Amino acid sequence: MNQAIGEATQSRKTIRVWDLPVRLFHWLLVGTILVAFLSAEEESALGQWHIPAGWIAAVLIVFRIVWGFVGGEHARFARFVRPTQIGHHVASMFSPSRQRSIGHNALGGLAIIALLGTIGAVVYSGVSMSGDAGKGLHETIANILLGLIALHVLAVLAMSLLTKDNLILAFITGRKKAELYPGIADALPPMSLGVPVAAVAIGIAAYGVTIIDPVGFTPGAHVEAGEGGEGVGDD
Repeated sequence: MNQAIGEATQSRKTIRVWDLPVRLFHWLLVGTILVAFLSAEEESALGQWHIPAGWIAAVLIVFRIVWGFVGGEHARFARFVRPTQIGHHVASMFSPSRQRSIGHNALGGLAIIALLGTIGAVVYSGVSMSGDAGKGLHETIANILLGLIALHVLAVLAMSLLTKDNLILAFITGRKKAELYPGIADALPPMSLGVPVAAVAIGIAAYGVTIIDPVGFTPGAHVEAGEGGEGVGDD
């Protein structure tokens, strides 16, 4: 009984915003991209993980695309891909009556699409590149990704301070303070078949990787075979 009362009190104090799968995706992608950049140089202690990190990032991107249609309310593209509202959002940032966004705001939605697309471009260039020109293109796109990530982190920190809403904590707990969003209900959960559909998508993507690159998920396999260690995050 006491546990039930405690959970009800917690529910009243906070609002459920981000579902567990989208949060796991976010932090797994953060870790994967970090490993990819740290392993970009062949002499790096993590060098053998560079190509596997790239392929894992590719599988994660496939999951996020699918989850953008079947996931929880605020994880769906329809909720945050709103280019027509970018101007209004920018104007509100400099207004005394600054508005908070329960999910991704219009600029944040644009950043998500840009990051997903750029990560996909880095992976594709790492797979298909050949010669110095290809490697140069791969490194250029990877550096663009690094810039986008830095801009995204700065924007998250800035919006957290401006709106007094801890966006990083929300992506850890999945919840936000109810007092900041009066009248807002808990987010709708994923579609009933959302998790199975996403699991199938992950399986298909992983299988596709093994067809393209049979040892793609094996750390150091390409190095042992005398191939380059290019992939996500070369610089």
